[in-house]
Amino acid sequence: MKKSLIDVFVEGARKGLQINFNSIIPNLIMAFVLIQALKITGILAFLGNAFAPIMAVFGLPGEGITVLLSAWLSMGGGVGACASLYAEGILTGTHVSILIPAIFLMGAQAQYMGRCLGTAGVQGKYYAPLLGIAIVNALLAMLVMRFLV
Repeated sequence: MKKSLIDVFVEGARKGLQINFNSIIPNLIMAFVLIQALKITGILAFLGNAFAPIMAVFGLPGEGITVLLSAWLSMGGGVGACASLYAEGILTGTHVSILIPAIFLMGAQAQYMGRCLGTAGVQGKYYAPLLGIAIVNALLAMLVMRFLV
């Protein structure tokens, strides 16, 4: 029996909500909690000071490193960390514009290493170059965005 357009739409909406509730929202909440924990413990300020010279190359405050580290673990976490730092006033709209391409270019590498590379049988010796290429692309994108915005 052929499904109606409404049935297909409703089924897609259910799947979208399931992905949202099971994947995206937990990652966003984790990122907001992480940023608050780092802020309360003083680690955020320490990271900001430690990485300020490196992040300045991209026109970002040192705290921007937490967005990149969060994004490397989870793309939703990177977006959540970015949103949290923006809400705190640490990042501006310009900073967010610089970081967004990097989040998408290197996002969730830790997760995909096992999900994609491991299940595809990719040899471990290729992991570093594959991950490195994505990180280099992200850094180049941040440089380009710095001069575009």
